[in-house]
Amino acid sequence: MIFTEEMLQSMKKVEAAREANIALEPRRMTADEKDKLLNAYHPDYKDAGFTTIKVGPNAGQKCPVELNEMIEGHARVLDMDIDLNKVDYEADVLIIGGGGAGSSAAIEAHKAGAKVMMVTKLRIGDANTMMAEGGIQAADKPNDSPAQHYLDVMGGGHYANRPELVRKLVMDGPIAIKWLNELGVEFDKDEDGTMVTTHGGGTSRKRMHAAADYSGAEIMRTLRDEVLNRGIPVIDFTAAIEIIKDDQGHAAGAVLMNMETGEILIAKAKTVVIATGGAGRMHYQGFPTSNHYGATADGLILGYRAGAKLLYQDTLQYHPTGVAFPKQIFGALVTEKVRSMGAKLINVDGEVFMHPLETRDVAAASIIRECSDHEKGVPTPAGKAVWLDTPMIDAIHGKGTLEKRLPAMLRMYLKFGIDMRETPILVYPTLHYQNGGLEITVDGQTCVENLFVAGEAVGGIHGRNRLMGNSLLDIIVFGRNAGQQASAKAKTVTVGKLTLDHVKKYDEALKAAGIESKALSPKLLPDYTRKVNE
Repeated sequence: MIFTEEMLQSMKKVEAAREANIALEPRRMTADEKDKLLNAYHPDYKDAGFTTIKVGPNAGQKCPVELNEMIEGHARVLDMDIDLNKVDYEADVLIIGGGGAGSSAAIEAHKAGAKVMMVTKLRIGDANTMMAEGGIQAADKPNDSPAQHYLDVMGGGHYANRPELVRKLVMDGPIAIKWLNELGVEFDKDEDGTMVTTHGGGTSRKRMHAAADYSGAEIMRTLRDEVLNRGIPVIDFTAAIEIIKDDQGHAAGAVLMNMETGEILIAKAKTVVIATGGAGRMHYQGFPTSNHYGATADGLILGYRAGAKLLYQDTLQYHPTGVAFPKQIFGALVTEKVRSMGAKLINVDGEVFMHPLETRDVAAASIIRECSDHEKGVPTPAGKAVWLDTPMIDAIHGKGTLEKRLPAMLRMYLKFGIDMRETPILVYPTLHYQNGGLEITVDGQTCVENLFVAGEAVGGIHGRNRLMGNSLLDIIVFGRNAGQQASAKAKTVTVGKLTLDHVKKYDEALKAAGIESKALSPKLLPDYTRKVNE
């Protein structure tokens, strides 16, 4: 038996109420109700999970404890004898990161005639892009507009978004879809070739374009092929451990470390693009994560030590529907597309307790509330959870719909003997996205000259909460933008003498603040080794 007796008893209540719950139209919360809910239950509002930054441009601001450990950490290069005169690689544009943003930047920079090089601490494509499932937003249908998309993004982000970045995101959205389609992304389409679009949480129009439920993998496959077909050099299993500046204070390359041999290499560049992705593997507040293995906020640390500012570093996205059972896939993502197709969230008593398409922060807080104060969670080996009633999808749209539209999700569960066409699944919030990051202007550049950022390492685009489908759009729009701007800037750059003096000055600032940490920074990879006494 896969499910416990308690789970089975609760499942019977879900099944008995299914027909009525399908017909039920739960109301959306008011703005005041949302604010009260978030303040009471969302992890971003839990004081114990945060501390105050003591050094650098964001000193005095709130920061997750785990991220601050790296901000205060011991720079790896301080223990190394590094000869900056011995240059191993030289490029016009150095791109750090091998996901969707880095690949988009590389393609555009190469198209502009720049000498481009990519470095990635795992392999090209080992990124959160690959794991995105639900789709990519863009207002390219007759009943929609970038203006409407703009309002949705701003509302979803609690109006904390940088308006100029949101404008860029939504205005370039249709262009991004066209670009991907022409590169060869196999989007879902009707028989006449029209792209199929659906709703997402917090959207007022159906503008979610998808490739079944492996949209990110399909986009990453296409981008990776284009990078390789163009012959752009990709240095795999090589991490950037520090940004190099020149004697003018401009970004001028990076210190690299071979992840297999530990060899230290020097890359000199006219411009640098940080595209290192998210931070899920920092496991803020002990949450599980949907992120890939290398998501350890490296780019934020490298940029910060170089002098770039952080923005909204205290806000994370906890995807409301992470796998809560079985334990083998605990924390894995259950795409929001499941809810956009009609599946509703149900508590232990078979009751619908929220509108299925509230924004992600509101949905996550609602589930946490249901499992704590309301005592309406379903007991699992890892704690309480709620049901996501997936059989509703075929009941609403006809048999075979779930298998056609969510094949990867169906296969993932079938491996463990759970058929989500017949039985509901158990979910609980999982650490999913880094809303905050490095502050950029609309050209993608930080306050450090010649240092650009793209993708999840950027702060400000999504405000304090991201809507579904805007991350894949973000990496394409701002990845392409960074590649275009960095390659154009490189034409005017003369690199001065290479230096790591900024790292030494940062270390002096730490010591002056009474901080002497032994934690190596950046983290590079998570540590899952068991302690001897465990």
